[in-house]
Amino acid sequence: MSFPSSLRAENGAKTYKEWQAGKNGSAWKEQLKADIDEAIKSAATYEDCIELIRAKGYEVKGEDFGEKAHKFISFRPLDKERFVRGSAKSLGSEYTKERIKERIEEKALVKDKKRVPFPARKKPIVKDYSRKNLIDTTEDKFANSPGLKHWADIQNLKIAAASYSQAGSIAELEKQISSKSALAKTARESLVETERQLKDLGQVLKYAEQYRANHIYHVRYKKSKDKDAYLRRHETELILYDGAENMLKRFGIDTKNLDVEKLRSDYNALYSKKQTLQKTYKSAEKETADLNRKLDNLNQYFDRTSEQNIADKKIDKSTQSL
Repeated sequence: MSFPSSLRAENGAKTYKEWQAGKNGSAWKEQLKADIDEAIKSAATYEDCIELIRAKGYEVKGEDFGEKAHKFISFRPLDKERFVRGSAKSLGSEYTKERIKERIEEKALVKDKKRVPFPARKKPIVKDYSRKNLIDTTEDKFANSPGLKHWADIQNLKIAAASYSQAGSIAELEKQISSKSALAKTARESLVETERQLKDLGQVLKYAEQYRANHIYHVRYKKSKDKDAYLRRHETELILYDGAENMLKRFGIDTKNLDVEKLRSDYNALYSKKQTLQKTYKSAEKETADLNRKLDNLNQYFDRTSEQNIADKKIDKSTQSL
């Protein structure tokens, strides 16, 4: 049995699938779905997709959403008389207007996930040459290497320039050092005094709390009918009370008007003061050290420059005499 020539796939004839689709009137629907798929791939939004489908030669209606909108989107090639619905029954579930919109949105989500963020540009590192020490170029390695010596001279120039620009002048730098040194000294003296007060007040607070905690045993002992029996039961508490009372009297504290909460508040205030003074002292010491380093760099650099100028003058004189 032989098939009709129109069913053969040779010499440009239709394949059986194409022939069957044409017979059923579905060939153009397959082309429509292919065009919709291509529009979905190319479009960034649902609206763009609809415009692309129209641009491919289709009339589109019912594409809107809302209460008054048509339930189905419909498509019609310009050479066809009837529209075909974008429904699960007509074109398939992938070609309803809801699904077309979802496919575009899903594509955007996948694209966002694959997108690699552009690395943030690193800020250029700016060297603070004022924090460095001058390079000692009197070492043998610099004498044996003119290139290394040239590099070191440039580095020293940058260090000296940075130190000078931040200070303004050597006199101003010395003034800043004097001011910071005085601040560090004052903070240190205040810190030592505060630590002494804190230690003394800590002792007072310790015995004040001990006194208050055991005062009730002293009161009950005084009211007890059998003092010996009560003493045997609470000897430790009574000893602690007597010891605390004696120490407070030695400190000059009136136990009748003892205010433990105020003592604790004063102690906390002193402790906060100590922490502030420590920060001030450490900061002033660090700033003084930084300023002294800058001053040393400038003194060293200008002394070296002076020696070079003297040597240059001697060379000039010898040249003139020749």
